[in-house]
Amino acid sequence: MTDPIQHLKEAGHLDRFFIDGSWRAPKGREKAPVVDPATEAVVATVPLGDAADVDDAVLAARRAFPAWSGTPALERAACLGRIHKLILERLDLIAHALMTEMGAPLTYARQTQVPLAAEHIRVARDNLADFPFVSKRGTTAIMKEPIGVCALITPWNWPLYQITAKVGPALAAGCTVVLKPSELSPLSALLFAEIVDEAGCPPGVFNLVNGSGPVVGEALAVHDDVDMVSITGSTRAGVLVAQAAAPTVKRVAQELGGKSPNIVLPDADLDRCVPLGVAAAMRNLGQSCSAPTRMLVPRARLAEVEALARTAVAEFVVGAPTDEATTHGAIANRAQYVRVQIMIETGIADGAKLVAGGPGRPEGLTAGFFTRPTVFSDVRSDMAIAREEIFGPVLAILPYDTVEEAITIANDTVYGLGAHVHGKDMDEVRRVASQIRAGQVHLNAPAWDPQAPFGGYKRSGNGREYGPEGMEEYLETKAILGYYSEA
Repeated sequence: MTDPIQHLKEAGHLDRFFIDGSWRAPKGREKAPVVDPATEAVVATVPLGDAADVDDAVLAARRAFPAWSGTPALERAACLGRIHKLILERLDLIAHALMTEMGAPLTYARQTQVPLAAEHIRVARDNLADFPFVSKRGTTAIMKEPIGVCALITPWNWPLYQITAKVGPALAAGCTVVLKPSELSPLSALLFAEIVDEAGCPPGVFNLVNGSGPVVGEALAVHDDVDMVSITGSTRAGVLVAQAAAPTVKRVAQELGGKSPNIVLPDADLDRCVPLGVAAAMRNLGQSCSAPTRMLVPRARLAEVEALARTAVAEFVVGAPTDEATTHGAIANRAQYVRVQIMIETGIADGAKLVAGGPGRPEGLTAGFFTRPTVFSDVRSDMAIAREEIFGPVLAILPYDTVEEAITIANDTVYGLGAHVHGKDMDEVRRVASQIRAGQVHLNAPAWDPQAPFGGYKRSGNGREYGPEGMEEYLETKAILGYYSEA
């Protein structure tokens, strides 16, 4: 079966939460619709939890913590290995869930969203095998111990990917978790809970409560028995979680918004880097916090860049997610669709040059949250489309006169999540990269590296995900002086 809703209904899980190793009816009475972005049809409803559901899940996680944190690393790794295997075995079912709940083209979900999500589990398993939980510094032992019960709050744009990026290292570290996925994309989270259940993780180690941010998210952030909150979402949501968590002095890790620059240096191969830059900006329909949506190019080559960008966009196919030819599906929800349309109109009103796309749906599409991939040029750094995170397929091209000016423009943002640099002189490429205030910089479009730590400077958040650094977020440091001394 590839219909995720029918699968969940038959399993009896669509209207349940996963708490303490069992599927439970929610105590909260509210419900939320699941809307297919490609058709705008309500295809299912899911329950929304309340503070009582959060209490149950946190209590289960607290009870499970002593045993799980004391479980040998090899046993935790084995559990993660089973989760990894089951994700790949159910790839098609999960891909259909992602298509249904957030409009991703089925081919993209199969080839990218699900496999990359599985990689986070594999990396957590592999890093666990040789992680230095105890190290020696003179006669002092430096110990890394799991922080405790972790609340994990994940977004709708990369639903499973962000779940595994948090759950994998948290479980590897020896923590127990309560997951609150986005209420706008709950199907893949429920399928993931089934996988954790089947993988044989002990009861209470992993718990799932669906719900809204203002209710379930806040209840987790303020909870006395939650030791850490990890949130991926908007900067506004991250601030609210941090404020709610402050009275209990719990750790808060935030992966938030971005407005990432892509600096095209004067010696760059435009035929290669411009199409790659356009594709990167509009990957996942631009619904990525690290999308390089500001392309900075030499003013003397602006016309060449515009022509190449226009050609690149013309090769995109926006359409039904089920069509194998589709490269870009629908925006994930109505609110975001409206936001993208407003920002495209704003770019035009502010005087930016429209190179491709524009407002409205692509020709031939009369329903669904479909958006025309749009490129603006001759954009100034003070324009809204150059400063605000749009979270849609909208690229702003900004000209510069000197490389130093390009670096200044790149850093002229409240964000600092990602960046890209393209050029032939690697010494210069590296020099420019070192000047950018961002947590992750890509040089000449390298392959994705699941071991490369990911996180932001400034209002893009704090903390890191992926790689060993991702697991360290879920660990406390204890120093035991005299540990290696003779009695």
